[in-house]
Amino acid sequence: MYAIVEIAGQQFKVVKDQKVFVHRLATEEGKAVSFDNVLLIGDGNKITVGAPAIDGAQVGAKVLKHLKGDKVIVFKKKRRKGFRKKNGHRQTLSEIVIESIVASGAKKAPVAKVEAKPSPAKAEKVAPAKEVKKAEPKVEAKTAAPKAKASQDLSSLTVAELREMAKAKEITGYSSMKKADLIAALS
Repeated sequence: MYAIVEIAGQQFKVVKDQKVFVHRLATEEGKAVSFDNVLLIGDGNKITVGAPAIDGAQVGAKVLKHLKGDKVIVFKKKRRKGFRKKNGHRQTLSEIVIESIVASGAKKAPVAKVEAKPSPAKAEKVAPAKEVKKAEPKVEAKTAAPKAKASQDLSSLTVAELREMAKAKEITGYSSMKKADLIAALS
């Protein structure tokens, strides 16, 4: 019996009692680990293919030791430019031994649910913008003639001057507003 399983982002064809070097796992040496992302299981002439993984299938393994792989030399050169750069790298690995391959009936590992909660800083930034938008319809309910005259006067001002006026009137969120938004909030 063999299986194709995804371990630490790589796919491996494994059989029982096989030793495999994988990217370093966050498990202590001597501890058992199980992988439930089994893509294919072959048992003689019977082959089971997952879509993308087989439900209930699991590969059990034991971490033997953590080690570093062979050194790889990374050499870069640009001819006729005098550029040469030599670097080395050693990948951290974990040696595991496959203890069992279960085709069905295995329970999936519990997945921790993370709920996204808005931070207080973001909530404060959103709230003032809503207040400004709520204030606009109240201003528009007044007579249109003075508003038109005020908007013409405000359109001749620069953005910096409009921001100063918004700061004086204690309008929040004025620093990120465009000129049209500032005129609408001030009128």
